Amino acid sequence: MKLTKLFAEFFESEKAGGIILVIMTVISLLLANSAWQISYINFWNHDIGGHSLAHWINDGLMAIFFLLIGLELEREIYQGELSDIKNASLPIFAAVGGMIIPASIFLSLNFGTETQSGAGIPMATDIAFAIGILSLLGNKVPASLKIFLTALAVIDDLGAILVIAIFYTTSLSFLNLFIALGIFVILILLNRLKVHSLAPYIIGGIIMWYFMLHSGVHATITGVLLAFAIPFTDGGEKSPSYKLQHFLHKPVAFIILPIFALANTCIAIETELYNNLIKNYSLGIILGLVIGKPLGITILSYAGVKLRLCQLPSELKWKNIIGVGFIAGIGFTMSIFITLLAYENIQIINSSKIAILLASLIAGTIGYIILRLTLKETIENESD
Repeated sequence: MKLTKLFAEFFESEKAGGIILVIMTVISLLLANSAWQISYINFWNHDIGGHSLAHWINDGLMAIFFLLIGLELEREIYQGELSDIKNASLPIFAAVGGMIIPASIFLSLNFGTETQSGAGIPMATDIAFAIGILSLLGNKVPASLKIFLTALAVIDDLGAILVIAIFYTTSLSFLNLFIALGIFVILILLNRLKVHSLAPYIIGGIIMWYFMLHSGVHATITGVLLAFAIPFTDGGEKSPSYKLQHFLHKPVAFIILPIFALANTCIAIETELYNNLIKNYSLGIILGLVIGKPLGITILSYAGVKLRLCQLPSELKWKNIIGVGFIAGIGFTMSIFITLLAYENIQIINSSKIAILLASLIAGTIGYIILRLTLKETIENESD
């Protein structure tokens, strides 16, 4: 199966980005628990215009990350794995299972408590980390498995975006929301009028972000809306969508996500944090990501194939899908992002972050081992 140039470029940038995310996370945790602890944590909490530096990163820089996610989703819908319903069905079934089961596990432990709002935390998959783990297997990985994981993660992110928009919206300012949506409509009209210069879309997107920020709907949603307003045309290298997606790959992978990791993993690990790992919200996150993700992805994928609503690529075995299911349990970026929206209590936030890191490490390790063994078996069987 031939990989498109843009997909290959995306895969390569995410692969390296995943490795950098690991390094930044380790550095941040070390600094937050070193002699420079107070200075380091205060740096990210430094007030700028009434908000902390970390807040501007999460609401501002991450809007650019969501813009890239939106552009990738748009390309998948028009030309990629999601353009053919037959090909799209398997990752769609997998993604739905990978969201419903983890959320259900979390709610079964936290329903009716102050922490039930964290149900969206174990639903997410971190594309950069997931692809980074998959890349460690080298050329053993068939193209169909790369595409399946990427499509699954993109759909997963769409689900997370919808969850954020619906369940993590604070009190609404309808005036600001209507102005933001009005700007979005204007950008769509520019698209229909075949205005292909990126400048008016970028300027309009920044203004839309400002009003969305003050509307009560999370400002990062602007990135996704802007992505679908930018002309896709034929999707070729000269299209505005392609140019912007190509431009954003490296800044997002090598600047924005590493900064996000540094700002959001500066956690001072205390004795109470370890004790909090056995609390229901922490267990909900860990069990949701480590057990819920692979279980949901495998069960719904299997059901879809058995009902003949989708099909398993000939290169893949169910053992491979189980391995990918565990790798999809690497939540990190999106899980931490949703944590910040779900909770206000700093102790719960920090404990949830530790639970996410621990669960992602466990799920990623298990997934890597399973795929290493199963892909080796597949190659040996084919050679015989």
